[in-house]
Amino acid sequence: MTDLSYNPHKEIDLENRRRRLLFRAWHRGIKELDLIFGNFVEANVQDFSEDDCAWFESLFEEQDHEILAWVTKGENVPEKFQGEMMSRLQKLDFMVLKAR
Repeated sequence: MTDLSYNPHKEIDLENRRRRLLFRAWHRGIKELDLIFGNFVEANVQDFSEDDCAWFESLFEEQDHEILAWVTKGENVPEKFQGEMMSRLQKLDFMVLKAR
């Protein structure tokens, strides 16, 4: 579970949070993360709970090069990002991801 003590998105309803996540997932700055997050979030966003949204919102505040290492290599993943969602991202078949 993600620490929700700081949540700048708490006033935004779940549907709008999902839309914001989808946009941010496709506009990371590093093309590899655009492909990873864009495809993953697009395929799963309708099932995201408030906690799932908070997890991604927190993750998206981290440095792109660190996130890329966590997802692709499983290196030094901070405890707050370990768990089911990170495992699902790490299991993606990167060869079948499609650009938008």
